[in-house]
Amino acid sequence: MKGKEVLITGGTGSLGKELLNQLLTRGNCRPKGIRIFSRDELKQWEMRQWISNINIGSAAPGVSFLVGDIRDYDRLKMAMKGVDIVIHCAALKQVPSCEYNPIEAKKTNIDGAVNIIQAALDNDVEKVMNISTDKAVYPINLYGMTKAVAEKLFTQANVYAGNRKRPIFASCRYGNVIGSRGSIFPLFAKQIKKQGYITVTHKEMTRFFISLESVADFIIERLHHMEPGRTYIPKMPSAFILMVAEEFIKERQACGTIHSENDIYIKHSSMESCIKEIGIRPGEKLHETLITKEEGAHTIDNGTFYSITKDVQRVKALAYKSNTNSHWFSREDIKGLVVDTFA
Repeated sequence: MKGKEVLITGGTGSLGKELLNQLLTRGNCRPKGIRIFSRDELKQWEMRQWISNINIGSAAPGVSFLVGDIRDYDRLKMAMKGVDIVIHCAALKQVPSCEYNPIEAKKTNIDGAVNIIQAALDNDVEKVMNISTDKAVYPINLYGMTKAVAEKLFTQANVYAGNRKRPIFASCRYGNVIGSRGSIFPLFAKQIKKQGYITVTHKEMTRFFISLESVADFIIERLHHMEPGRTYIPKMPSAFILMVAEEFIKERQACGTIHSENDIYIKHSSMESCIKEIGIRPGEKLHETLITKEEGAHTIDNGTFYSITKDVQRVKALAYKSNTNSHWFSREDIKGLVVDTFA
């Protein structure tokens, strides 16, 4: 990364901002320049203000903001000129939105991925890291299906590198990000404040969780040691969604400050009345999978992370699921995360 020109698509999102933060402040990997490519000029303006308010030192790389859409190949090709490394975060990510706007989801998540690959090839980019999701594994909704196709495109795009052996294409795949806009942590906090109770879709539901800082760190580290066609998965703890909801209620009940009738209701109500089960929504799974049994036959355990590759053949296939995970958040862990959410 050091001395390289980096482009982050969808760079004004939660992950893009954390990647930018780490690239600006980690002295051992500061790039020459960082380009933030996104459609939202307001978020770009807000990010400019954020950069001006943090002390990053005179040796920090230059940051430029490029308005554009990954659907627009010509704009993307122009934005990628002179770039060494691409981190592809841009996507339509909301399951209901993709279900209701299927063609738009395909244009952004699949056609956009093709444009990234083509522009990287045309500009002789060194490395391209695609950001994937657990929803791409055994996909049952359109969002997951589009991300599964995108992931496969980036895996197979290495055949176009030819004798040059560049660009190198790979993917990072992970679970729910604590603190991101789509996370249940800010959602539960908002529900408590607005309606006085929390909704869970199923009381047995489990999910993988990882912090935004850990995700960004993982992506940067994998870029340092990237191999063609790999899919990288960080090891992360699981948690029951119900346990997370319970800790939110406990924290609110323990809070001495009462701001509204909702706070009074929570303070004097039972746990059962403050958590309502509403049923699994269309396209939602009870448990998530990060590595299928089929992929597990070609997966390497690297200690703190897994990498899926076709170069190995395991005798005993590995599967990585949120309900059979060996690493779980304790109640104390979750309580700490809840306190941070309310802080």
